[in-house]
Amino acid sequence: MSLLRTKSIEQSIADTDEPEYQLKKSLSALDLTVFGVGVVIGAGIFTLTGRAAHNVAGPSIVLSFVVAAICCALAAMCYAEFASTVPVSGSAYTFSYASLGEIFAWIIGWDLILEMFLGASVVAQGWSAYLGVFLEKIGIVLPASVSYGGVVDVPALVLVVVLGALVTLGIKESLRVNLVLVGLKLFIVLFVIIAGIGFINPANYSPFIPPAQASEAATGWTQPLLQALTGAAPSAFGVGGIFAGAALVFFAYIGFDVVATTAEETKNPQRDLPIGIIASLAICTVLYCAVAFVVTGMVRFDQLDPKAALANAFAYHGQAWMATLISAGAVAGLTTVVLTLMIGATRLIFAMSRDALLPMGLAKVHPTYRTPWLITIIVTVAVALVAALTPVGVLEEMVNIGTLSAFVLVSIGVIVLRRSRPDLPRAFRVPLVPWLPIASAAICVYLMLNLSVETWLRFLVWLVIGFAIYFLYSRSRSRLATGVPLSADIREAMERGVVHPDDLR
Repeated sequence: MSLLRTKSIEQSIADTDEPEYQLKKSLSALDLTVFGVGVVIGAGIFTLTGRAAHNVAGPSIVLSFVVAAICCALAAMCYAEFASTVPVSGSAYTFSYASLGEIFAWIIGWDLILEMFLGASVVAQGWSAYLGVFLEKIGIVLPASVSYGGVVDVPALVLVVVLGALVTLGIKESLRVNLVLVGLKLFIVLFVIIAGIGFINPANYSPFIPPAQASEAATGWTQPLLQALTGAAPSAFGVGGIFAGAALVFFAYIGFDVVATTAEETKNPQRDLPIGIIASLAICTVLYCAVAFVVTGMVRFDQLDPKAALANAFAYHGQAWMATLISAGAVAGLTTVVLTLMIGATRLIFAMSRDALLPMGLAKVHPTYRTPWLITIIVTVAVALVAALTPVGVLEEMVNIGTLSAFVLVSIGVIVLRRSRPDLPRAFRVPLVPWLPIASAAICVYLMLNLSVETWLRFLVWLVIGFAIYFLYSRSRSRLATGVPLSADIREAMERGVVHPDDLR
């Protein structure tokens, strides 16, 4: 079936050597680890921990982070195996194209566009909110109409435009800025942890797992799909609260998959990509658990402020100045998240355009910077407009469902590729195949079912639009459909004088 035609891994790797579509290889394992930490750790470390502890888990939120990390580790191992086997831009899209077929590759690429575009826009709005808080604390107040929640969110728009220019200049230049900001973010997080230890009261950890109790159920379009299907009443705390907390804080880990989008720009992808993916996840887990341990020790869980737990925990102990420091950390932290999501989006669309599922003209790289500059401009404009004009709080869950659907297909893809291409060299191998990938897919499906009914409906609308584009445009124009190899494009470019024969050596 043409819908299930796959692009061979050999062809995918060969395409990366074509001069007209070749990205600059400059990233190391350290760059990738910093990249991963930069996109995973955002404002959630300052806010999500307190909300989950206050509402569903109590001090056992530490265990929730461990459970969520184990779930993410299963998906991370699947990503690491694929990334070391198919070191090509596009992440889950490219992996699905090689294992499951074109229609699944299109679906996952379309879903990831949703994740990264909306993710960057939503986080840019969060950055604007924290910038406003930080500026107020140093005596600067922005006009309400052009700041967070106003008619036009100008700070968010400016941030996206500046980062778009940086992404155009080059991946290495972008990651140098990312390195500085991640360093600042980690310094503030570690400082907060160390400073908070002195205010811990051991009595606040008792009971470590609070007794289970019923919680208020959502209704209508806002209720989780699982609740709508089963009628199950939600509960909080107890052992069930640990898993409910894991489902909530799982989304604090989302982003490590973006590391795989930089495969073509990595010097030694077979070795460095698995290191970058798994190391960034491990570092983030340690930091999340440390913050959760400190904040629930500083203030009893039922007295935590679910909106700004860490800042108010220090205010509770008379250290209000820490709120300013935490706001500064959040501003730095969210800058790196927006930057890495924009890089991920450009590399994903680059891969889809090179395969002609989207117009191939978009995939041309800049002759000097060796970056996909046309795609970067499009991504920058789209993200800036959504961040500046979309009402706050409308699209967050759409990011989660797009990501989780990618995790499911990557996990299944590992099993399929092991059976269809057992001969491929794999620098990293997921243990206990097929059981661990099956567990990864099952957990992600469960988490998707915990998202609201309205999120699922929006997701289905997005998929319908994607299918329409695929069947009306992409299916007949893809390079697998036309049978035109990329080398033909290079020959045409040589005839037009765009590419010189020396460039092919």
